[in-house]
Amino acid sequence: MTIRPPVEYAVAAERYLAASGLGTGSRRVYRIALDTWAWALADRPAPVGPERRRARPPVLPLALLDRPDAPARLQAAAAHRAATAGTRTLNREISTLRAAAAWWLTQGWITTDPTTALRPQALPAPGPTDPAPLTPEQLRALFALRAPLREQTLWHLLHESGATIEAALALDVDHLDLPQRRSHPSTTPLHWGTGTARLLPLLIAGRTAGPLFLTDRRAPATTPARDRCPHTARARLSYRRAAELLTTRTRPLTPDATGWTLRQLRPH
Repeated sequence: MTIRPPVEYAVAAERYLAASGLGTGSRRVYRIALDTWAWALADRPAPVGPERRRARPPVLPLALLDRPDAPARLQAAAAHRAATAGTRTLNREISTLRAAAAWWLTQGWITTDPTTALRPQALPAPGPTDPAPLTPEQLRALFALRAPLREQTLWHLLHESGATIEAALALDVDHLDLPQRRSHPSTTPLHWGTGTARLLPLLIAGRTAGPLFLTDRRAPATTPARDRCPHTARARLSYRRAAELLTTRTRPLTPDATGWTLRQLRPH
């Protein structure tokens, strides 16, 4: 049976998400990003703060993306978002729309790609007070620590992939393409090296779904399903806890006993 092309942008977005292979948590993030572009296509500012989650995006025909003014409208929206959202947030939203548009194009639902002029924004340079990335000698000392497998895997991944901490902690087990040493193309693109490749199979042994990095304890009953491991019932590791673990473990390695930060793991 032939499936008719969707008329509405929102329906096309849901079909893309359903076919993407993304985990529940990632689909939620991608849906929010695609909703943000819906407001832009309607020439209306996207709600901010708590209102953004509750607001219903405008109902739009998917054919708007084929209009000659669609690229310019999206570029103007990106410029506005650059002034109101962080660079990483904007880049994630651009990547999401480009991936969806490419998929819609292959389905024949649109005839042109209106996102070709959208490019990720350069990340701001570190300020003079930002801590410097770890040196090769410091990294060797870090990776030589007798730290748990979870921490060593996260530290290697952050350093080898250059990923943001948020992107690394948002990974689910089914996002991984272990043979290719990368995340699946439908997710935030990450690539890693030999250190991470050696540790990941050990970390996920016996798990096929759920968050990649887990807490030590069972998740509270109020934890959303997307942030709970279906095999162990443990929760997704938080940014705050991951930062505490690194700082605590590395205090003996710093002269002032302050330890290192997660952002220092990213390469130069």
